[in-house]
Amino acid sequence: MKIGDKVRFLSEVGGGRVSGFQGKDVVLVQDEDGFDIPMLKSQVVLIDTDDYNIAKVDTLGTKQKKAAEPVEIEPCDKPITFKPKVVERKDGDRLNVYLSFVPDDVKRISDTTFEAYLVNDSNYYLQVLYMNAEGSNWRARFCAQVEPNSKVFIEEFDRSVLNELERVCVQMMAWKHDKTFQIKPAISTALRIDGTKFYKLHTFQPNEFFNDPNLTLDVVRDDKPVRQVFVDAEQLQEALLEKKKQDEQPVKPAPKKQEKDGPIEVDLHIGELLDTTSGMSNGDMLMVQMNEFRRVMDENIKKVGQKIVFIHGKGAGVLRKNILQELKYRYKGCTWQDASFREYGFGATVVKIGQS
Repeated sequence: MKIGDKVRFLSEVGGGRVSGFQGKDVVLVQDEDGFDIPMLKSQVVLIDTDDYNIAKVDTLGTKQKKAAEPVEIEPCDKPITFKPKVVERKDGDRLNVYLSFVPDDVKRISDTTFEAYLVNDSNYYLQVLYMNAEGSNWRARFCAQVEPNSKVFIEEFDRSVLNELERVCVQMMAWKHDKTFQIKPAISTALRIDGTKFYKLHTFQPNEFFNDPNLTLDVVRDDKPVRQVFVDAEQLQEALLEKKKQDEQPVKPAPKKQEKDGPIEVDLHIGELLDTTSGMSNGDMLMVQMNEFRRVMDENIKKVGQKIVFIHGKGAGVLRKNILQELKYRYKGCTWQDASFREYGFGATVVKIGQS
């Protein structure tokens, strides 16, 4: 049973479409008036038609029986000739498509599994292909037709596949049945999913699509594919393998009051960036540190002459090596050198913003 399926009630007349789930035993059924009715999964059954007005099946009979005998329902031989018209929204002719990730148990964020959904918030049918990168090639993970103003289940996964989902791509075509419509261009948009977000409790919040806490990412917003900016951290699997062998970090000086146009200090120690690193690999932590480095550089790249001190610690030198490589190839107009030993010891690099 998945979102969008048609169901009817066993214990009473009525039914509708599955609009969501509460825990593992309760399903939300949206009736014709748009109200969500919570029902036990054991009290609903999947159907192929929209005829929800079927009288309940009495498996006990009029007399008390010691054991209930199952009732076999003969399948209908006649083909389905009626399908209700799609209910369109007033502002739904612009494509809005999202990827949503819902933790199975948000209270156990460090080891829970996740469910992935594709949300079609538009009046168009979509033919969707969802895939992930494997080197220079791609692997299909989901392919289906998605109805207007609906959401479909893609897959369930655990943390072991987060690295696979770092680079994903969504391709789609949009159209309407039995009526004229404005042509939408075929869409192929590649996204980078920040795996560190799956370790942060505050990342997951309820929204208009899900009552449960979730992480929802834009794929298409108002007909325009969304380009999310995430930059790869190189050699993630080999990063920080000797983290536990790091030398004792020098005592950090008391924070200095920043003077106008003075150097900016950025502490890249993982403890300063995250509340907890529970369940994170060394590669995950390096990705967080490199993302913070790029964020600060990008915010200040137009401030020619600005000095930025990145405090990275000594350790095995993996973080410093990645920072210097980024400076050589991504920020070529900048200069850098070791920061003051008196103030930072061996564990800091000062960067001066130059002409790009």
